[in-house]
Amino acid sequence: MRILDAVDETLIARLRAQQEFFWLDLADPTEADVERLGTLLGLHPLAVEDSVKRGQRPKLDTYGETALLVLQGGIESHPEDENDHPLEEVHCHLSGEFIVTLHGARFTDLQHVKTLLERSSAPKTERYYVYKIIDVIVDSFFPILSDLDEEINQLEDAIVSGAGRHELQETFRLKRLLLKLRRAVVPMRDLFAREAEVITDLAGLESDSHDYFRDIYDHLIRITDELDGYHEMVSGCTDLYLSTVANRQGETSKQLAIIASIFLPLSFLTGFFGMNFDWSIAHVLSGPWSFFLLGIGSMAVSGAIMWWWFRRKGWTGNDE
Repeated sequence: MRILDAVDETLIARLRAQQEFFWLDLADPTEADVERLGTLLGLHPLAVEDSVKRGQRPKLDTYGETALLVLQGGIESHPEDENDHPLEEVHCHLSGEFIVTLHGARFTDLQHVKTLLERSSAPKTERYYVYKIIDVIVDSFFPILSDLDEEINQLEDAIVSGAGRHELQETFRLKRLLLKLRRAVVPMRDLFAREAEVITDLAGLESDSHDYFRDIYDHLIRITDELDGYHEMVSGCTDLYLSTVANRQGETSKQLAIIASIFLPLSFLTGFFGMNFDWSIAHVLSGPWSFFLLGIGSMAVSGAIMWWWFRRKGWTGNDE
């Protein structure tokens, strides 16, 4: 199989005349490039229009002996919760004579499979090449999932250490990212569940095992399951955040209640002595120590007694 990275009309015409299967991979093709390619390879006008306009959902459209497969690839970023553009739309024009992939320059995963296929000397079937390219696009989600697993664990630790506004914002960003990824993966999973046979039965593709495309379907199921699991973990982070904030508010309320309870008898004593202090020092105690013993002393003793009572009840410690 020949691998091309530019539209060489002479070479493509020669390869087609020799009936040699080739892969043309174009990064950031212009509208003129796509239209010229459509004319050169005899692509259906609707397939060319979809590749020009982009913004397509994952789908598989067949046009006689050719088909347009639209997939979504994953773009890894660090950190993932701030990854505003985690998806890259990849258009695959399939035929028994060629496979053409069109995508943005950000999606570099296909460069790795190019190197592997160029170094491989063992003969492969055309179905294998189609499978390998699609498999690399699908597997581009796994690095994102690995990063998400680590970031969710770090988020849980941060919430337990002290939930703040930053952790709440990070939780919501992760939820939005997971929803965006799931909206891309689920249609691809359903597509390969229903229409994988359409790819393998394209006219001109050399026969081979259907297990290749079942493997892609298995990968998509695994990705979907992991996304669902991460969504539950992030929802758990939300519950953990709310619980942490509620515990913190409860602890604050308990401390305020203790302070108010301590000052309750103090307020009574100061009010009582404010009205009766002159009578108390005239009939009960006399001398310079009467103020400290009756006034300050009674308030200190009442506060100490109440603090001892709160300690005995276990109201002053943390709930552990």
